[in-house]
Amino acid sequence: MPAEEPPPDWPGMLRSAIAGHGLHAVYQPIVDVARGVVVGYEALTRFAGHPVRSPEPWFAAAHEHGLSAELQAAALRAGFAQRASLPANCFLTVNIGPEVLDADVVRAVWRDQGDLRGVIVELTEHVVIDDWRGLEPDLNRLRAAGALLAVDDAGSGYAGLTRLLALRPAMIKLDRALIVDIDHDEAKRALVEMLGIFAGRIDAWLLAEGIERAGELTALADLGVPLAQGYHLGRPAAPWAPVVPDVALALGTRSRAGTGHTLRRHLEHPPVVTDAAMAGAAFHDAAVDLVVLCDDQQRPVAVLDDRSAPVPVITPAMRVNVDSPVAEAALRAITRTDWAQPLLCTDNAGRYVGVVRMPRLIHAISTADDPVTPSRT
Repeated sequence: MPAEEPPPDWPGMLRSAIAGHGLHAVYQPIVDVARGVVVGYEALTRFAGHPVRSPEPWFAAAHEHGLSAELQAAALRAGFAQRASLPANCFLTVNIGPEVLDADVVRAVWRDQGDLRGVIVELTEHVVIDDWRGLEPDLNRLRAAGALLAVDDAGSGYAGLTRLLALRPAMIKLDRALIVDIDHDEAKRALVEMLGIFAGRIDAWLLAEGIERAGELTALADLGVPLAQGYHLGRPAAPWAPVVPDVALALGTRSRAGTGHTLRRHLEHPPVVTDAAMAGAAFHDAAVDLVVLCDDQQRPVAVLDDRSAPVPVITPAMRVNVDSPVAEAALRAITRTDWAQPLLCTDNAGRYVGVVRMPRLIHAISTADDPVTPSRT
């Protein structure tokens, strides 16, 4: 049997990283959804040259060994190392645990930076804070230096909502659990809408992070979420990476076209196949409940919506131009025998662009006279 690897020498590794050995920052772009351009970067800590690479065990070990403030201060310094070259009109987001805000080593980082305008300090909560009032002196010093405050994991529970009320941040980062498959989940969309309304009331920006699919980004854009971050838009990298070109083009084209009260703003993007026999592989994903069949010219043919059938059930569906008004599309849809089937949406050339489900269409009609702007723009 191979010999077991010895456990990490955390005290030694932590002292080395705190001294700056192997600890560095990468920067993930934050994108303006309306324009498809980078408006900020989040500094994320990485560890190289050590047996453990993932950041989470490092910060957990630092807390366990009483070195949390020292490691977080070192991570801040690494994140600020490239601040002087930050592109114009971009902000820089850095992370800090509120439990170490009053530590001298952390306060020294802020003092060394001086003017903190253009910096957003994101308060993570890996350690539960029972009384946020005790943090007010340090938070007020940050604000006085020009920094803005952000909180993460919004929508993750009662504690997260209480924190929003206590801090009144300038930026609210949506919990990743709200983002996953939001294009397939009406309840998540409703909750993001409510958080957007709250953000607007306190004059805060709403940022969706952890976006990994085009459908998630489209759903968030439809909801009016102004800022987005995730692998789909750009991975953490050396300074200063641009947004993925195809994503920038899609967002920019969307912005120029405008959405209006048309089907375009209610699109979903289920998997597409060009052969019905290929649908089985797509249905292996538990989140997939329908597949769209297109021909070799990208024109939609039908909806495949029965994952249990040995041979996929091909259901004819109505094709509608994606820029059709919602009310007009609904009137056409209810004339069908199976009116509950999703609408297949096409562009002006008849090419497939997505589907609109009837529950979302009904919701759009019911709220048409009461439009909601769910976030600060």
